[in-house]
Amino acid sequence: MKKKILIVDDELTTCALLEHFLSKQYNVVTKTSGLQALIWLEQDLPDLIISDIQMTEMNGFDFLKEIRLKGYTKHTPVIMLSGRTESKERIKCYQLGAQDYLMKPFNPEELEEVVKKNLFPIHYSSNW
Repeated sequence: MKKKILIVDDELTTCALLEHFLSKQYNVVTKTSGLQALIWLEQDLPDLIISDIQMTEMNGFDFLKEIRLKGYTKHTPVIMLSGRTESKERIKCYQLGAQDYLMKPFNPEELEEVVKKNLFPIHYSSNW
């Protein structure tokens, strides 16, 4: 069975790009706001979440805080996306419980590797 990835981004082009690159290997669900994603998460549980930081309605930091407070998503791996290069933003993501951080525009190969690393940590580390 394919692993399920939830993508949360208010930019439809980013959602479409991520879905294009990931849907061949994974079941992909996209939501255009953190609030929509939280509602969806009450009914379903992904194996991985990829979320933008700069979103309207609810930013990625607040979304990350919310999912870490819920028991059922507390340990779900999260990759944060941002167009900002400041390390303080990456540090804040890690402090709030994100596993990884990707810069926009992202490299599809890097995306693939970061996703594999978070979905299959044991298999990934054995490739060394």
